[in-house]
Amino acid sequence: MQAVNLTDHFLIAMPSLEDSFFSKTLTYVCEHNEQGALGLVVNRPTGLSVEKLLTQLGMSPKDSAAADLPVLLGGPVQVDNGFVLHEPVGTWKFTLSSNTTIGLTASIDVLQAVADCQGPEKILVTLGYSGWVAGQLEQELAQNAWLTVPAQSDILFDLSFEERLPAAMALLGIDYLNLSNEVGHA
Repeated sequence: MQAVNLTDHFLIAMPSLEDSFFSKTLTYVCEHNEQGALGLVVNRPTGLSVEKLLTQLGMSPKDSAAADLPVLLGGPVQVDNGFVLHEPVGTWKFTLSSNTTIGLTASIDVLQAVADCQGPEKILVTLGYSGWVAGQLEQELAQNAWLTVPAQSDILFDLSFEERLPAAMALLGIDYLNLSNEVGHA
């Protein structure tokens, strides 16, 4: 199989993933290389707000629009750890750049900055992440488990979590309801 780099792409779960963690999810791929892939599910809320999370971490959130955002379940791996997808990239500790404007930070300094209203302009906070070992994502793609499309930051940061999957599907010109469980190969 030809090497593909899906960094800064969306993965749209196909109906064949109906009975899995990834059923009806939109995942943003933060990094994809020969060692594997790392992504965040961006449309599955936990019921926890960023404000409540900051308070649980002993931070006193100031008046911030980010405080009202839902914390999302980013994936089934390390669900006790927080991850912040943000724009712009900034200079936070432990930041992985997905492109020139979007970063993923797994250090508490970015959350403290959010609490102090000095954080990145746009954020998405998750608990856990989605990970694939070398070759696993490529194998899942060959099995038609995912559709892929280049990501757009406005879908990540400007739309509610409910609107993200349909908006990503619209980039492909497809309605999710028209997808089928049946797969075929030409």
